Amino acid sequence: MASQQPSLAILVREPDGFTVWPGPPYPPGSSPPQRLPKTACSATSFSRDGSRLLATVASASATVYDCSSLSVIRSFDLPGLTAAALSPTGSYLQTFQKSSSPQVKNVTVWHVDTATALYQHYQKNLSKANWPMVQFSADESVACRMATNEMQFFDTNDFTKGIVYKVRLPGIAAMQLASAPGSHVAGFVPEAKGVPASVQIFSCDKDAQNQVVARRSFFRCSTVQFHWNKGSTGLLIVSQADVDKTNQSYYGETKLHYLTTDRAFEGIVPLKKEGPVHDVQWSSSGSEFAVVYGFMPAKATIFNKKCNPLHELGEGPYNTIRWNPKGRFIVIAGFGNLPGDMAFWDYSEKKLIQKAKAEWSVISEWSPDGRHFMTATTAPRLQIDNRIKIFDHTGSLQFIKEFEKLYQVDWKPESPERFGDIAELTISLNGIKIEETKKQGSRQGSKSAQTSGKAPVNVATKPAGAYRPPQSKHTAALQDKLFGGLAPTGGEMSKTALRNKKRREKQKEKKAGEGSSADDS
Repeated sequence: MASQQPSLAILVREPDGFTVWPGPPYPPGSSPPQRLPKTACSATSFSRDGSRLLATVASASATVYDCSSLSVIRSFDLPGLTAAALSPTGSYLQTFQKSSSPQVKNVTVWHVDTATALYQHYQKNLSKANWPMVQFSADESVACRMATNEMQFFDTNDFTKGIVYKVRLPGIAAMQLASAPGSHVAGFVPEAKGVPASVQIFSCDKDAQNQVVARRSFFRCSTVQFHWNKGSTGLLIVSQADVDKTNQSYYGETKLHYLTTDRAFEGIVPLKKEGPVHDVQWSSSGSEFAVVYGFMPAKATIFNKKCNPLHELGEGPYNTIRWNPKGRFIVIAGFGNLPGDMAFWDYSEKKLIQKAKAEWSVISEWSPDGRHFMTATTAPRLQIDNRIKIFDHTGSLQFIKEFEKLYQVDWKPESPERFGDIAELTISLNGIKIEETKKQGSRQGSKSAQTSGKAPVNVATKPAGAYRPPQSKHTAALQDKLFGGLAPTGGEMSKTALRNKKRREKQKEKKAGEGSSADDS
């Protein structure tokens, strides 16, 4: 008997705390119910398998929840807490606390169920590049950390043993452990004293330590981003140079390199257009990858794991690519400083399904079942027009909710294999359902504003004070000229359009009067 599909869930964090919604679809005109009362926190995150949820309060505490019941598993009092992270299955909690001296070990690996400190060491600085400091494979069978000139490995069955073996790599500045499986690890050494930068891949097998499996060297590189595929057989490397010596880009120069653990390929991915590498993502199978690259309009191409191009997704104002977890659908989009254009593709049919738009989006991701695509505008990147939009797999808008301020929104992770495939693809523009959910507390807004002297909260779909890019400030006037003062949607005239219409009518009457006077004379 087939097992029941898991239910979707969405984590939403606002200034007054976080809650968890059940996944879509939602009844028309209703706000999603809260599975958990809003709880104060400063940061939240799921374990990679979605079994546990971490909520932290800065400089104070970390609490781990069971995602099936949303009950508290364990709470940790952690003075000076700066960062925290769960391991992939939620068995371990890693914390970083402020430390006054090297004698105070401030990085701790805890066993969540027993609240036992398994391993501790001192770390002076915290950055995105080195956090979390201990990296785990997806099944938590392999764990390692970067140290000065080496990568250090633990026995995950007994962290109290400390470091059990090391891989020597002088000058290492970044590392990435392959996740599924944790068979290999990649290390990056920056360019120094005329020696080119390099990325080296090592086996995680203790008996094969310090043996380089694959290597790639390159000049003009200060930082790298690693992208391992499922199966841990291929590694994509986005190299970034702070300065573009061709002077074509203010943001520096990027290149995309590809290494395989069987040494079948080692080199630069053959991109057909000059310019930066905006985004890259592997398919769920690990056998193909998609790249958005080049000066605007950017180009999107899908390659196989032999680095041969398979399909072109066209050009446009794009800098983001999101591959459906089931592998069938792809979204290419232009977010951030771009207008928010999205193109939904059916990769199995090699055809464009539909184009849509999600302006000012900061976050975008497919649901684990591959049927919904969510975008969000969040603070602090944007302080106004914060909202969540959910589209179906064909690009049809299904749901909108606006917020006074939204900090974070995430799908609860689930294994895509636990969900069935989408049986058939249907596009029905008449079936698009848009749900607009007003901000809660709007009714009390005017009363509280009168008593406090503050302006009432605007609960309109588009706030009156919404930011408009400079190039769009004269859009209304331009539309009046193009459409003769009529709104292109066929709606009511704006005040400006009405004035222009009256002015034109008066001009016509004046000309008619002048013409009749001339005829009389």
